[in-house]
Amino acid sequence: MTTLYLFLKDIETKYKNRLKRALFLVGDNDKVNKDRLERLAKGDFTREELYQLEYTPIVLEEIKILAKNLLEIQERLKEVRRMIEGQVPQDHVLLTIPGVGKLAAGIIIGIVGDVKRFPKPESFVAYCGLDPVVERSGRAVISRGISKRGNKYLRSLFYFLAVRNYSRNPTLLKFYETHKDRLKGRKLYVALARKLARVVWSVWYRPYEPK
Repeated sequence: MTTLYLFLKDIETKYKNRLKRALFLVGDNDKVNKDRLERLAKGDFTREELYQLEYTPIVLEEIKILAKNLLEIQERLKEVRRMIEGQVPQDHVLLTIPGVGKLAAGIIIGIVGDVKRFPKPESFVAYCGLDPVVERSGRAVISRGISKRGNKYLRSLFYFLAVRNYSRNPTLLKFYETHKDRLKGRKLYVALARKLARVVWSVWYRPYEPK
């Protein structure tokens, strides 16, 4: 079920990008909310400010098809999401981590399976592709970012959760306050994602305790 959800999310992203490109070809507004998406899927362009170009009718037909397909994918995603959330026990330890809901927990469980196959947090962090790449030259230590060799879905999920929810998680908030002057922008959020991955590894079989 997790694999299906992630597959559908990939398709949704591709359709969104294609729709935005098509809208950009015929107008200035490529922003799409639910109401506009439903209008476009019906072929209703009466509220659109469109460029009157030779290829506009062809692009409008493409927009209609893309919008319709995108709506169908989003409805399917809702169904699969409910199934994933329904498979996560109410008392699962991952739900004790602030900011980790049933969908996130379900995706993590579905991808990882048994976290005990990772004997150390470092191996789990590496599996998520969040392990730092460091080069040494003499006495100098140079950071080259993260390896990105692991699971791209876990890497993206932990990054999203870290950016969105760090202020709700005492451990992540403390880490943020400690490192915000040294690390800036994306580097800080990647470090937060790595910290969250370590938290997930450490609490899988015991209650969450902020440190």
